[in-house]
Amino acid sequence: MATPQVNKVLKLTGHSDCVYALEQGDLPKRFFSGAGDGMVVAWEQDKPEEGERIAQLPNSVYALHHLQKSNYLVVGHNYDGIHLLDWKHKKELASLQLTTSAIFDIKSFGNDLLVATGEGMLLVVDTETWVIKKKMLASDKSARSMAVNVRLGEMAVGYSDHTIKVFGLDDFQLKYEFRAHANSIFTLRYIPDSNLLISGSRDARLKVWDATHQYHLVEEIAAHVYAINDISFSPDGQYFATASMDKSIKVWNTSQLKLLKVIDKARHAGHGTSVNKLLWTSYNNQLLSASDDKAISVWDIQF
Repeated sequence: MATPQVNKVLKLTGHSDCVYALEQGDLPKRFFSGAGDGMVVAWEQDKPEEGERIAQLPNSVYALHHLQKSNYLVVGHNYDGIHLLDWKHKKELASLQLTTSAIFDIKSFGNDLLVATGEGMLLVVDTETWVIKKKMLASDKSARSMAVNVRLGEMAVGYSDHTIKVFGLDDFQLKYEFRAHANSIFTLRYIPDSNLLISGSRDARLKVWDATHQYHLVEEIAAHVYAINDISFSPDGQYFATASMDKSIKVWNTSQLKLLKVIDKARHAGHGTSVNKLLWTSYNNQLLSASDDKAISVWDIQF
């Protein structure tokens, strides 16, 4: 299996604190970032020097979610709630007080907005009425990451109590619960076009679970030295990248779970601090990475 060629295309600066969130926009070239400085920025990969601030909030932003149907952006505002933005006109359309803790992840399914918080609460918000439909407190530890599988009709949630809990998307009732890692689970993704769930944890391990067999463990990899913060799949699903607190990005083959490339500071002028978030875009197959170093790096990966 050939080793991919990696080139650093750009380093985007503009945030004044750690960058925690990256979110795909309405076009392949457009994405959004959120950071510890409370700033939300819209970027275009063909005009990266024209990054535009679309919101400034007083607290950190850990989570962003783009609503494709309306082309609005939902911002998770720590120690407060969520804000619905008409990002094109830099206008807030609605806000909802949800929590006095951090908001770690936001996903959507149909008209339901799913929000995971630091107090272990999952909230379901109607995106049309902007009303809370349901609250689920399944743990007294943080709900860190969510993954939605429409085909299975399930949502998996990773918690800081070391468990993954799986809920039905029709009624949000708990279907499965299992101890998955030796520490907090920071990232979850369903492998594209499959019934497999992949998880990354503070224990630096990747694990793969078979959803068709009650989430039986099928693979475990000692993937990084320190915590795995995020997982992002390539547009064709054949590859995925992992981001770690050990300052590295690793590129993997999906079908074989084989490590193909390590991107770090020594070899590729990578990040010198924790890599917090990844976004593998269909714009020239470029991979974006966000870090505690306040920057976003753009990577060209050729297979």
